[in-house]
Amino acid sequence: MTVERQIDRPRLLKAISEILAAVGEDPEREGLAQTPRRVADMYLELFSGLDEDPASHIEAAIFNEPGSNGIVTVSNIAFNSTCEHHLLPFRGTVDISYMPGEGRVVGLSKLARVVDCVARRPQVQERMTRQILEAIAESSLAPEGVSVSIEAEHLCMSVRGVLKEGAITSTSARSGSLAD
Repeated sequence: MTVERQIDRPRLLKAISEILAAVGEDPEREGLAQTPRRVADMYLELFSGLDEDPASHIEAAIFNEPGSNGIVTVSNIAFNSTCEHHLLPFRGTVDISYMPGEGRVVGLSKLARVVDCVARRPQVQERMTRQILEAIAESSLAPEGVSVSIEAEHLCMSVRGVLKEGAITSTSARSGSLAD
């Protein structure tokens, strides 16, 4: 499902040019003349998850597999996201586990699509963890339990401020039978 969102591209281009001018650059010089367009295109791509319902990926690929009652885990799903506080990247991996409910399973690639959808928004890791969990737990997959763990490095900590390169932030969320 796509969410309708109005993009004000002329305003975005103007804002990027204004940032360049505000830091003392000439947005019209040869090396920067196309930068506002390139940065606008980048933001539209980085924030494309704002136009999607992450649960729609789950709904598209639910299968009946009678007797499936063990935990299903997909580990090391790589992602890139953008810190909403500094508009700098953070990147890492997500591990997702779920306990099938009534023999329903989901196509494994759809779990990675949920991660991508949620990561492609201005984001904080804590909310991202919860949104991935909710997209899976509240879908018609109806799992008995869901677990989501994320480990990520935040450039807002490594390239500015405290300058702690390599610091990893871990978050997790659990529901249902996997909450214990």
